[in-house]
Amino acid sequence: MIATKTGGQRRIGLLGGSFDPIHHAHLCLARAAINQANLHEVQFIPAGQPWQRSKLIASPKDRAAMVGLAIANEPGFRLNTIEIERQGPTYTLDTLRALPLGPKYYWLLGADQLINFCTWSNWESIASMVTLLVAIRPQYDLNIPIELDALIKAGTAQIQSLPFEPMATSATRVREYLSQGQSVAEDLSPAVIHYIQTHHLYQTSNRN
Repeated sequence: MIATKTGGQRRIGLLGGSFDPIHHAHLCLARAAINQANLHEVQFIPAGQPWQRSKLIASPKDRAAMVGLAIANEPGFRLNTIEIERQGPTYTLDTLRALPLGPKYYWLLGADQLINFCTWSNWESIASMVTLLVAIRPQYDLNIPIELDALIKAGTAQIQSLPFEPMATSATRVREYLSQGQSVAEDLSPAVIHYIQTHHLYQTSNRN
């Protein structure tokens, strides 16, 4: 039987990412997860040193601070700094192993990320520990990699679709606008914009 928000096993969504910076699409995805998947909360997990990505622009401290500001007034949202507190490259499996036992965990990701999921380090173990909650366009079908589909059919992995209309906002576009002095009022919360301006983030001189 599926647990509800008022009783039973806690259902926690995990939204990992660089959040460089956090923008409205991240928040909308988390809201959709809470409302449609009946989650108790969504934890935002800023990455420390993602092993599959080049060096991030803002520091871990700044990215965590921006996440905290963006979610401050959002019921059910929580900042989890587990990855930026850990030394070395960030691996999802290490994060999952460090989480408290008891709740049922859902890993939020987009349909584009699902396509590459089987390239993640120890992806089979990850799939056995969480339900993959995948954001896809309404009325579209999930495009599940063959290797992952085999685990699902074997009963060692679970996947659930989350109808979600993609937004044009992206961190890459936001950084580009900021470096050019363009407005990002439609993409970021006022508190995050103020933080970026105060700490002079994403200016041309900050870029690698």
